[in-house]
Amino acid sequence: MAVTDLTARPTSASVMRASALRRRLLVWVPAGFLLLLMAVCFLGPYVLPLPSPIGGSVLDSALPPGSPGHPLGTDTDGNDVLARLIHGGRSSLFVAITVNSIGLIVGGLIGAVSAYAGGVTDAIIMRALDILIAFPSLVLIIVIAQGLGPSVPTTILALIAFSIPAVARLARAATLRVTSMPFIQAAELSGSPAWRVLLRHIAPNIAPQLLSFLMLGMGIIIVAEGGLSFLGLGIPVPNPSWGNMIFSGQQALSATPLQVLWPSLALLFTVLSFNLLGENLRDEMTGR
Repeated sequence: MAVTDLTARPTSASVMRASALRRRLLVWVPAGFLLLLMAVCFLGPYVLPLPSPIGGSVLDSALPPGSPGHPLGTDTDGNDVLARLIHGGRSSLFVAITVNSIGLIVGGLIGAVSAYAGGVTDAIIMRALDILIAFPSLVLIIVIAQGLGPSVPTTILALIAFSIPAVARLARAATLRVTSMPFIQAAELSGSPAWRVLLRHIAPNIAPQLLSFLMLGMGIIIVAEGGLSFLGLGIPVPNPSWGNMIFSGQQALSATPLQVLWPSLALLFTVLSFNLLGENLRDEMTGR
């Protein structure tokens, strides 16, 4: 007589619950960290009693962490490191959010229109995107930044040239999958104009994939902005960003290594959180 395994079902259920909890944590932990980071960076300068991030006194240069009025110490110019870290985070996040928002809207529109129109329109748009993608992205970004001079608008413009083609290719691929579905054909047969089909039927169905890619793109753009600022082609000194803080700190790395450590850790955990959030949102939407 066969013996029934009474523990199989509870064990299976507990494993499923643990797996579901793990998936939720992998979304909510990075999302919570990023929400807290944005609140500190965008609201902190107006709420916290922070000194100015620029214009410090050389008499207060290179103070160690825990000094009165300077929890993270000061840099070699006498500027408060915590204030520069928060203002620098605001600059880096503002650039990333702006670039990815414009890339999402413009690139998504270009890709969706290209796929839906098809024919010659699709061929022309795709060849133009192929040229932009084939050109080395880093070289293109540096050429634009060098030609226009370091500033926040220049940094945004240079990085948009990198963001739009990538989003457009993804939006085109997603739109091609959606246009073959019956509800799109039904909308077309009902006489809906092309713009209505794109906005009401295609856009909502490709938006989750684009938003997932946006999270991954945030990390990429933050690193790219940090690289430009490190090279002196991004946000100009003395205005803080994580990239130019790392550049300024490495000039006195042996004497004051913490000046490089703080912005490096902020950059690391921010990019890691965006990547984790993007990957796990994608897994949730694809059911993996």
